[in-house]
Amino acid sequence: MRAYVSVWKLRFINGLQYRASAIAGAITQLFFGFVFIMIYIAFYSHSTAQPPISLKEIITYVWLQQIFLSFIMLWARDNEIFDLITSGNIAYELCRPIGIYPLWFAKLLAQRVANAALRCLPIVLVVFFLPEPYRMTTPPDWPTLFFFVASLLLGLFVIVAISMMIYISVFWTLSPTGSILMISIAGEFLAGMIIPVPLMPDWLQRFTYVLPFRWTVDFPFRVYSGHISQTEALWGIIIQVGWLGVLIGIGWATMRKALRQIVIQGG
Repeated sequence: MRAYVSVWKLRFINGLQYRASAIAGAITQLFFGFVFIMIYIAFYSHSTAQPPISLKEIITYVWLQQIFLSFIMLWARDNEIFDLITSGNIAYELCRPIGIYPLWFAKLLAQRVANAALRCLPIVLVVFFLPEPYRMTTPPDWPTLFFFVASLLLGLFVIVAISMMIYISVFWTLSPTGSILMISIAGEFLAGMIIPVPLMPDWLQRFTYVLPFRWTVDFPFRVYSGHISQTEALWGIIIQVGWLGVLIGIGWATMRKALRQIVIQGG
């Protein structure tokens, strides 16, 4: 375990070096946050039906997406891992006296945390002081904040576990492009990053509830705003833990199968 913690620290420190990129990313995310909010304001102002989620909760939902984008984006990629698989340099990883699955998991986790650490603070310093209706709200109470933090961190682990499945699939496809594109588009839509899950048709909402993607974005963000009650949040956290165990178990088993069948540099 100490080896994986050390790997996590090294990758985290390395990720903190890209400050200029993080500042540019934060400015871009603020811009897109305003664009999305203006779209929702126009949508709500012309809607005659009772919305399933309030405009204030939607605005908070959008800002949380931008603040924690590095946590939740499926399209993020680590080209170093892809190069190890496609070039045959994974042979060097196999020589290490540690498991490849937890090693890569620690790297991907550190990369996301480092990116979020650099980008989230500048955005937070802006969105809490904006004029209405663009201002982000605070959680209703301290227990809600606790449930949000717990669900957000579990969602981070779930998204890394899903990402690991993408990297493992490259052992067979030998190309990361197709797998990332398909899973990213489908996963981010079903997670609620394109359209919040409460605004989806009922049949599609039921579909998202049986997949792991929703538990990485929609669930923690609606817990924050109080749209999901504390009792539901507790049950949701239990489901997150279950999905995490399932995804890690499948990923670990698939990795072992891939490594048994791997052919490196033609021999």
